[in-house]
Amino acid sequence: MGLSFGGAWSRWIITAIGLIGCALFVAYGVQTHIFTSQEALESFLAACGVLGPIVFILVQAVQVIVPIIPGGISCLGGVIIFGPVYGFIYNYVGICIGSIGAFLIAKSCGKGILTRIASEKTYDKYVGWISQKGRFDKLFALAIFLPVAPDDFLCYLAGTTKMTLKKFILIILLCKPASIALYSLGLAFVYSQMAVLF
Repeated sequence: MGLSFGGAWSRWIITAIGLIGCALFVAYGVQTHIFTSQEALESFLAACGVLGPIVFILVQAVQVIVPIIPGGISCLGGVIIFGPVYGFIYNYVGICIGSIGAFLIAKSCGKGILTRIASEKTYDKYVGWISQKGRFDKLFALAIFLPVAPDDFLCYLAGTTKMTLKKFILIILLCKPASIALYSLGLAFVYSQMAVLF
């Protein structure tokens, strides 16, 4: 009983520390506009020097865990600041870390967190997936592979199911690259075309 109690408390403490850390970083990011301004993000990372890539990965992880932050800015930033290859790698690593974090937070907090991190419309649209026995894992993997669904919310949603951490990580690692590549490079293409026009 002691080990179980201690294990439960340690998970709650780690989750609480992680959430507080994310909240502080988000507050700083909102104040300095690094989550909403391409120029602010670039200046912030330049000031970090050699730690820039690590800080950028942290930004990407946080924007998954705290889905109020527009991920498009950071994905585009990764490609523009670090180039298509390293930008993709840093986007991929950061988003995977954030996705795993969201899954673990949902495992600790339960279904109550879903209504707190998503709109009622998003919740109603996807919560029915849970009741589709044997199909959720396939639907989740397909949604992660295609850059059309709210991946952040779905990672939290997966955390409220019986899906194991091992299976979740496998789906994220295998299915995320395609959507991140399409999303990041697509945004970079649009950005380059706008730069030519204006």
